[in-house]
Amino acid sequence: MKSAIHPAYNSDTKVSCACGNQFTTGSTLEKIDVEVCSQCHPFFTGQHKFVDTRGRIDKFNKRVEQGKEYLTKKEEKKATIKKKG
Repeated sequence: MKSAIHPAYNSDTKVSCACGNQFTTGSTLEKIDVEVCSQCHPFFTGQHKFVDTRGRIDKFNKRVEQGKEYLTKKEEKKATIKKKG
């Protein structure tokens, strides 16, 4: 193996979670920030929750509502055209 191509391994990498949990592990990085760990993940805790840090769920729900509004307006427009014609 070539000796100059491998990154340095740190045996005391600090991992910090969004829930506040911190632990030490080994990695090539010095510090790791994670959104979910074993202390707050729904699989391990048994509590059902949505982990949404970028607003994806809200964005999706907004698009669904806009689609519903569009369909109702379209149906109303069709109904007014039928009444006239």
